Amino acid sequence: MLALDVGLKRIGVAIYIEGIILPLAPVIRRNRTQAASEIKALIEEKKPEFLVIGLPSDEGMQRGIRHFVNLLEFKGKVHFINEDLSSKEACELLLDRAHKERSNARKDGKLDSLAASLILQRFIDTNAR
Repeated sequence: MLALDVGLKRIGVAIYIEGIILPLAPVIRRNRTQAASEIKALIEEKKPEFLVIGLPSDEGMQRGIRHFVNLLEFKGKVHFINEDLSSKEACELLLDRAHKERSNARKDGKLDSLAASLILQRFIDTNAR
């Protein structure tokens, strides 16, 4: 499984391997084509059975995310899951870190990949029942 937290500036990425969720290096978006190309390369490398995509409540953002996912041309199953508050939860996990380190995590996309990890955990929790 590969999870994506798709944003306008960064895409958080996490993977589930042998019972462990690992945040991966985020994709910094310069444009849609470049970002889709980087995610396609990651999909080719990791060969996930399916994708888990965080989907916000905002309908405009949903349309943009669904369009981006279509650009990936992924042949497997794509699961969309509510991502509301995942970035806030990720930020709360970093509260014990120094302010500068939290700020850097936001800028360099690590926070987004942590959010992708939380989205993936949510998916696993809701589908393990």
